[in-house]
Amino acid sequence: MKNLSFFFIIFIFMISCNNSSKTTEEVGKRPLTQFIDTTDMTNNFYDNVETYQLPVKDLYIDGEITNPGKVDFSDLHVHSVIAKEALLDSAGGDRFVGAYRYDGYSLFDILDKRILKKSNSNEFRPIIDLYVEIENDKGEKVVFSWGEIYYPNNLHKILIASSVSRIVPSKTKELWLLPAESKMVDASDLVTERNISSPVKITVKSYSHSFPVQKGMSPMFSSSMLIFSGPKKIGQVDALPANLNKITFNTIFYGRGKGIHSTTPFKGVLLNDMLLKYYPVTRENLKSGLICIAGMDGYRSVFSYSELFNRNDQQEFMLITTKDKEDGGLYRIFAAADFFSDRAIKSVSEIHLSNE
Repeated sequence: MKNLSFFFIIFIFMISCNNSSKTTEEVGKRPLTQFIDTTDMTNNFYDNVETYQLPVKDLYIDGEITNPGKVDFSDLHVHSVIAKEALLDSAGGDRFVGAYRYDGYSLFDILDKRILKKSNSNEFRPIIDLYVEIENDKGEKVVFSWGEIYYPNNLHKILIASSVSRIVPSKTKELWLLPAESKMVDASDLVTERNISSPVKITVKSYSHSFPVQKGMSPMFSSSMLIFSGPKKIGQVDALPANLNKITFNTIFYGRGKGIHSTTPFKGVLLNDMLLKYYPVTRENLKSGLICIAGMDGYRSVFSYSELFNRNDQQEFMLITTKDKEDGGLYRIFAAADFFSDRAIKSVSEIHLSNE
């Protein structure tokens, strides 16, 4: 009997110690039932503490698709991403929020069976000028390009999180504040302003600006790039600034249609270095900024501001200068983040900066 009393006291003590380590917002939350590696039995750093359920609200898809409607999450695979979250502070710097593992439903899967019905398909059939606007129950909106959802080397990095677990430092044991609602999470963003809570609506859109299309243009050459902010021309690039750092990217250049193009390295400058003076880093731009880049022949692609200016994976976008009068020059885009070469715009003639 005494032994039973002793073990009962030890049991109560362990529960008390466990509860005392929890933060206020965890009280009343029930952790998901799953393996927790509290003693580092495995090499996985991301399963050492409790995982908490995040309530997911009804999500509806609309826009340029033939089958709009409510998302059925029960049919979707659960993916996991890890994220170090930071927000812009009032001084223009970054304010660290916490490090987490999120589990949830990828935007890739959520949109996978939605049949596209582009409003501008008569002018431009390729899907790379599409983007999605995501809105939450508070009216906040963020955008993602179709390319960053379906073209990247690393798929399923953009989730609607349905559960969360802290990634706790082994020495400080610091417990980051847990979110209370489901969350839009992009694991490739450096500053995580696009990680808005409780998304409820996705709208598929094509870029509204019209460009004249001339298929098969050859030779094709544009000696300058015009920069627009909305309808207003704000700059013209006839030569790249001499102070931009030159870089080399080794690559397997592979197209969705024609397959392998080359294995020749690309040499140029970072596109965001050239554009930064026209398009500064702000909270609004990080959330909903869009860039449309068009070639002389009307071929174009849309990019979100964050995928160009706000990456944490160093898979940057390059601006390449060709030889004078070279077919497909003078300026070309190389998307190092992409598996396919489809967004490698040739003979860039216009760059449009906008905010959704």
